[in-house]
Amino acid sequence: MPSLVANRVTLVISATGIALFGLLWNSCSQCLSACPSHDGDPSRSGYLEFDCAKKPHQSSWGSWFHPDWIWHRETRSSLQQQAGALTRDWNILYHLGGVGPWVEKTVDVVEGGIAVPEGCEVEQVHMMARHGERYPTKSVGRRIKALFERMKSSGISFKDDLAFFNDWDLFWTDDSQIEQLTSTGPFSGRLGAFTTGVRLRTRYQRLLSIAESHSPPIKYWASGSPRVIETARYFGAGFFGLDLLNKTNLEVISEDSSRGADTLTPGDTCRAYYHDPDEGHDYGYTALYQFRATYLGAIRERLLEQNPDIEFSDEEIYAMQEMCGFETTVRGSSRWCHVFTQDEFLSFEYARDVLHYYRAGPGTKWGAVMGWLWLNATVNLMLEGPSAGPLYFSFVHDGDIAPMITALDIITDPKHLPTTRVQHDRKWRKSQVSPMGGRTIFELLSCGHKDETGPAKYVRININDGITAIPGCESGPGSSCPLKDFVTRTKEKGEEAGDFREKCGLSEEAADRITFLHQ
Repeated sequence: MPSLVANRVTLVISATGIALFGLLWNSCSQCLSACPSHDGDPSRSGYLEFDCAKKPHQSSWGSWFHPDWIWHRETRSSLQQQAGALTRDWNILYHLGGVGPWVEKTVDVVEGGIAVPEGCEVEQVHMMARHGERYPTKSVGRRIKALFERMKSSGISFKDDLAFFNDWDLFWTDDSQIEQLTSTGPFSGRLGAFTTGVRLRTRYQRLLSIAESHSPPIKYWASGSPRVIETARYFGAGFFGLDLLNKTNLEVISEDSSRGADTLTPGDTCRAYYHDPDEGHDYGYTALYQFRATYLGAIRERLLEQNPDIEFSDEEIYAMQEMCGFETTVRGSSRWCHVFTQDEFLSFEYARDVLHYYRAGPGTKWGAVMGWLWLNATVNLMLEGPSAGPLYFSFVHDGDIAPMITALDIITDPKHLPTTRVQHDRKWRKSQVSPMGGRTIFELLSCGHKDETGPAKYVRININDGITAIPGCESGPGSSCPLKDFVTRTKEKGEEAGDFREKCGLSEEAADRITFLHQ
C-alpha cells in the first residue's frame, strides 16, 4: 500500500509539472501565420530557434535553456544545404523515418482540417497510438555507443563536417535510459504524451463527460512495455485529469506470445511470422540493407576525404543519421543532422520507410492478418453504438500500428516500394504513419436530424491530425465513410487476410480474437 501511495504522489507531482510546461508549449500554437521567414539565414538554422517555428512545434529552444548544449553560430556557406537547416521547403523532422519527434501528417490529407463536419457530432473515438519519444533501443544504442567510443579513442582532431565531434558528448548519461521515454527538451516523450491527452480532452470533452457519467472506472489499454505503459499514464493525466487513478483503469496487456489473438502486439504472438525466412519479421531488414547500400558509399568517401585517418562502415554512417533523430528528441536539436545533405537524408528517410513497409506493413503478407484483429474488434464496438461507451484508447509500438494500417488498406502504393532507388511519390512515409507519439484515431460520426431510423453514421480516420480518406469509401461528410460500407469493407479485408490462428500456426486452444476491448 505505501508503494501505491508513493506512486500516486509521484504521478500527481510529475503531471502537475508537465501541465505547466504544457501551458507554455501551447501558448504559441496559433501563431504560425505570424512567423517571420528566416530562409537561408544560417544564424537561425536550428528549427527550434525560430520565434515561432513551423507546425506542429512552435517552441523556442532558447526558452528551454540546456546548459550542456549551446549552439555555435556557423557561416552562411557551411549550413546552406545541410539537412539540419530549416527553410520554408525543408524541415528535418519530416525526414527522420520514425526515430524523431511527432509530426503532423501532411501527405494525402483531406482539406478542411480536423474540425467535425457541419451537422455531425462524434459518438465514439477509437485510438491506436505509439509510445512517445524515446531513447534508442538496446541494439541501436550499442551501435551508437560503439561508434562514439571508437571516435573518441582514435585521438583524431576531426575536421569539416565532423569538427563538432571534438567537443560533443553522448546524449544519454546512464544506460538505464535506453528504450525509455525522453524526459528533457521540447520533444520530451513524457511531455508529448501529456499534451496529447490535453489536446484530445479539448477535442472530445463532451465524450469524456458521457464516459464519466457511467459507472467508473473508464478503461484504457497499453501493451506490456515500460515505455508504452508510461506513455499511457502521462496521456491519462492529460486527458482524464490528476484524479485519473480514482476514475480510470489502465489495463496492461502482456506482450507474451501465449496470448494468441487476444493481444495488442500480434507480431509477438504470430509464430509463423517470426519464423518465415522470406517474408517474416526480418524481411524488412533485408530490404533496408539492400537500399542502404545504394547511398552510404558516397557519404563514406566524402567523410574519408575530410578525415583520412579514419574510415567509417555503412553501419556507422547509418548510426550517425539515427543520432540526428534520437539526439533531437533528447536535446531539441542535433549537430549530426548537419553532417548530411538534404538529399542524403531523403535517402535515410526512404531506408526507414522500406524497413517498416516490408517488416510489418503492406510489403509483407503477414501485415493484414495481424492488423485485422484490433480493426475487427473496433468495428464491432462501432456497431454496438453508444451502449459500448464513447472512449477507447490503446497504446502500442510502431510495429503494431503498421499491420493495422495495412489491414485498413488506407495508405497503399500501387506497387511495392523498390529497394534500388528512392520512390519520391510514395504514399507510405514512416514519419507520417507512425512517428514517435504517432496516433491513428477512428471517429464514429452521427450526422443529420434524428428520425425513426436515427441519424446516419459515418467513420472518419484521423492519422496524426491529418484527416485521411478511405480509398473508395469517402462519400460521407468530410470525406468520411458510411458505417455500413466500412463494416462491409472491413469484413472483406478480414476474409482476404485469413484466420489469424490458422495463418500463424497456433493451436486450437489459442485465443482467436481480441476480448479485452470493452468498457
